[in-house]
Amino acid sequence: MLNVGKIEEGFVLDHIKAGESLAIYEHLGLDKLDCTVAIIKNARSNAMGKKDILKVECDIETLNLDILGFIDHTITVNVIKAGEIVEKRKLTLPKMIKNVVKCKNPRCITSIEQGLPHVFVLTDEKKEIYRCQYCEEKCTERW
Repeated sequence: MLNVGKIEEGFVLDHIKAGESLAIYEHLGLDKLDCTVAIIKNARSNAMGKKDILKVECDIETLNLDILGFIDHTITVNVIKAGEIVEKRKLTLPKMIKNVVKCKNPRCITSIEQGLPHVFVLTDEKKEIYRCQYCEEKCTERW
């Protein structure tokens, strides 16, 4: 049996779809932080069959919950302090995301003006549809 030690302060991302933990690691910028990270891939799960888990020992404020909610709002965020889970956060789809994905419309102002942020707004929560704030192009990629 695999045993990964507990962390004293940080967070555990649980219920990640199997095989997606490395992409989440990159999108959250964890490779740029000087902290301990444990990536557990294809762990057994009663609810999901298989799942990935990320354990990160660092300040919880370094985690961008908006990006994480956009990537997969079914992930559970367990906040750890003094070695114990003090909070379980459920993610929601963010109302707006900035510089997570790029607008694919070649006529969009973001294609011409390089300094503009790529901003997408949640326009249909049930269908999880985001549209570019500038040209209203539908976001076709999840991340």
